[in-house]
Amino acid sequence: MHVAIIGSGIGGLAAAVRLASRGADVTLLEAAKAPGGKLSETEVEGRAVDVGPTVLTLRDVFEEIFREAGERLDDHLDLRPSQTIARHAFSDGSWLDLFTDQARSEAAIAAFSGARSAREFRDFCARSRDVCETLSSIFMRAERPAGPLGLVARAGPAGLPAIMRIGAQTTLWKALTAQFSDPRLRQLFGRYATYNGSSPFLAPATLMLIAHVEQAGVWLVEGGMHRLARVLSDLAERKGTRIRYGAAVASIENANGRASGVTLASGERIEVDTVLANCDVAALAGGCFGEAARRAVDPPLAPAERSLSALTVALQAEVRGATLFRHNVFFSANYAREFDQILIERRLPDDPTVYVCAEDRDDTGRLDLEDTYGRRERLFLIINAPADGDTRTFDKEEVERCVTAAFSRLAASGLQVARPDWEAMDVSTPSDFERRFPGTGGALYGRASHGSTASFQRPGARTKLPGLYLCGGSVHPGAGLPMAALSGKLAAEAILADRASTRPSRPGAMPGGMWTRFRQTARTRSR
Repeated sequence: MHVAIIGSGIGGLAAAVRLASRGADVTLLEAAKAPGGKLSETEVEGRAVDVGPTVLTLRDVFEEIFREAGERLDDHLDLRPSQTIARHAFSDGSWLDLFTDQARSEAAIAAFSGARSAREFRDFCARSRDVCETLSSIFMRAERPAGPLGLVARAGPAGLPAIMRIGAQTTLWKALTAQFSDPRLRQLFGRYATYNGSSPFLAPATLMLIAHVEQAGVWLVEGGMHRLARVLSDLAERKGTRIRYGAAVASIENANGRASGVTLASGERIEVDTVLANCDVAALAGGCFGEAARRAVDPPLAPAERSLSALTVALQAEVRGATLFRHNVFFSANYAREFDQILIERRLPDDPTVYVCAEDRDDTGRLDLEDTYGRRERLFLIINAPADGDTRTFDKEEVERCVTAAFSRLAASGLQVARPDWEAMDVSTPSDFERRFPGTGGALYGRASHGSTASFQRPGARTKLPGLYLCGGSVHPGAGLPMAALSGKLAAEAILADRASTRPSRPGAMPGGMWTRFRQTARTRSR
C-alpha cells in the first residue's frame, strides 16, 4: 500500500510513523522547507524563536508514537517537567502563579483570594478531572462519535451519570461564574477556551478538562518546541517514510470514484493507493486541492464558525521589572468586551489579553542566556484576533496600534520591555496565516467549539471520497499538539482497517487499540 501524506504537521508525522511501522510505503509531501506545520520557528536577529504552539502536555501520546515504532522518546528528546503552569497578571495589579502540584496552587489561591476561593478551586479540580477521565477514552482517543447520542451509547449505562455531569449543555463562562466567587479566577480559567480558538462565553463547560490535562504534566522541550517536529520527522524517515520538502501539492486526483494520487505544483504526478491530507479541512472545502477533494468534505465554514486567529509578535528584548516565567498571561480589564470586539465587531482588541512565552526562562523565572546576547531574551507574544484574513487586510497602522496596546498591558503590570524597532520584530497577522494556510481566513484551530454540538461537527478521519483521509488540528479530536497527534493515529488506524477489510482474504482480527484511557504521567508534570 502506497500512501501519500500532504503536510508534515504533527498529525501527518504521527500517521507516517504508524503507517510506515506497519509496512506501508509512505511518501510525505511538505510545501515548506522544514517539518512541523504550525509547529514552526523563525529567525529574529540571528536567533531561532518558536512561533507556534508553546505548551506540551499529554506526554504519553508522544511516548506511544515512539514505542510503537520500537524506540523511546527519551532517547531523542530532552523533556523537563515544569512545576509551574503559568504566571498570571490581572488588570488590578495582582499576580497569581499556578502549579502542577494542586496543593501548591491551592495555597497560592488562598493567599491570592482567600480560603473560600481555595475550596472552590479544589472542587473545580475534581470536576475537571471527572470531565477529562469521562471523555478521554470515549471521545478524545477514539473515533469521532456520531453525535451526542453516539457518545452516550459509547459510554454505556454505567457511564451515563458521568456524561450528564460534564457540562456540555452550559457554557464554560456560566460554569465558572457558578464555580468561582472571585471574577479574576473566572477570567483565568475561562482562557482555556482559547486553547482551541474559542470564546469562553460560547464554548461548552467541557473545556474545563484542560485544567486537569495541565495539572497532569507540562513539559519544557530542550532546544525549543520545534525539536518535537524534527525528532518525529527523523523517526518517520528511520521507519522508511520518504519526506520531500518544497513539494507543494496542487491537486488530489481520483479515478473510478477513489483517490488515486496527487499532482504537485511542479506538474509531477504521484500515483498512490491512499491520500492522507494533513492540512486544514478548509483548504479542501475551498477547492485548494481540486474538485474531487472539495466534494469529499463539507462546505467551507462561515466566518462566524471559524476558530480564533492570532496576532503574534516574536522579538528579542531586554526586560525589567516583574519577573517572567516560561509561560505568562496578562489579562485585559474587560474580558467580555475583548471578545465582543474580536467576534462581533471583527477587529483587533484595543485592550488585549497577552500571552507571553519567555523562551529563555525556565519554570522558576531563571534566565539562561549566553553572554553574547547580554540581557536580551527571546519573547513570543500571542493576541487573539478574528479569522478574517481572507476578506480584509490587517494594515500596519491597525496592527501597530494593537501591538502598542499589548506592550501597554505588560507595562501596567510592572513589566518593562525595551521594544525594538518594528523591523526587528517578526509580526504575523490573520492575513499572514491565511497566506500560509489558505482557505482558513487565518483560523488556527479549524471550527470553533461554540455550542454543545460543535465538537461533533469536526470531520473524522474518513471523507466522502474513498481513499482520501484527514488528520490535523481541524479534524477530530481537535486542536493542540496531543490532539493533532491523536488525529494522526486515528487516521492511520482507519487506513489500515479499511485496507484490511478490502483484502480478498479478510484477516480474523482488525487493528485496534484506540480506546486508551487518560492517564497521568508519573507524578512529574506538564503544561
